[in-house]
Amino acid sequence: MLDIKARQKGNVIILDLIGRIDVDSANLIEIVGQCVRDGYTDILCNLECVEIIDYTGISALVIAYKEIINNKGRMKLACIPSHLRNIFGVAGLDRVMDIYPSQETALHSFQEDKIIEKITKMQLRRRFKRLPIEMMIELKPKYDKRAVCTKGDLLNLSGVGAYIYGCGQFKLGDELVLKLKLPPKGEELDLEAKVVWLPDKQIQPHFHPGIGVEFHYISTHAQQKLLEFIERNLSSMSSDKG
Repeated sequence: MLDIKARQKGNVIILDLIGRIDVDSANLIEIVGQCVRDGYTDILCNLECVEIIDYTGISALVIAYKEIINNKGRMKLACIPSHLRNIFGVAGLDRVMDIYPSQETALHSFQEDKIIEKITKMQLRRRFKRLPIEMMIELKPKYDKRAVCTKGDLLNLSGVGAYIYGCGQFKLGDELVLKLKLPPKGEELDLEAKVVWLPDKQIQPHFHPGIGVEFHYISTHAQQKLLEFIERNLSSMSSDKG
């Protein structure tokens, strides 16, 4: 029987696994699933007190790992006892999952991941051209089905985000659904986005009120349509200047 004790360190949920990880370890999958439903997707499994793990237990770990990955999270393992390391190597988990010798190094790796992710996003943004444009769009909170659509003025657009003027009711972290129609054919796109920037009224009065958003879960098709629209209009602007 696997006993699991959960505790929290910052944004990371640490699961202390105690006993046997075997056919009776469905509770690991259930607890990880509950963590995801509660909004926690950074999971560290501490195996220091695990006595035995067999191949059905390995399967339980893999299912839990897939649940986290499918929800854009990270699951790491720490403190695997020396007598169990071989089974992880034979099963190939040491090539799939991040394994650390101590909780401290594992927790630090979560912080390093965020730094790397931030740098990658900055590099990604620089790769995408930004189009200055004025276009009315509709937006509403993603999870509030009763909310009425609000109209905003799109001032610039890229393949990964946009700036919308005239929206003062949203706050950082709010998730939205944007509806915009790309001229000249009026092709409609529904895009999920998160508010990642709010202008300071004192420092940036010309941008206030407004929100900077980053597109989330954008499909390849939708992003390609945006990029084609942006490139077409930037080329047109360059020709007009010439």
